[in-house]
Amino acid sequence: MKTFLLNISSPDGKVYSGPAVSLIVRGVEGEFAVLADHVPFITNVVAGKCIVELADGTVRHGHTDGGLMTVSKDDVTFLTAGVTFDE
Repeated sequence: MKTFLLNISSPDGKVYSGPAVSLIVRGVEGEFAVLADHVPFITNVVAGKCIVELADGTVRHGHTDGGLMTVSKDDVTFLTAGVTFDE
């Protein structure tokens, strides 16, 4: 599957930086997924679940405290107040 560069950062530092297949979070207008070649946009992210599918097929489930996300054709930057992933 095609991937994009995902960067997730919090005030404590970098949470994740690397290739991803998809990212699912909740925006102010509802849940959405980002895939490679997505239309560019900027949005607020509200507290809720955060699901990342990595390039190796691993799916990481977590929770975010919300934040700001920028999406471009080849990369996504998610600045969050906090995010935790299940082990």
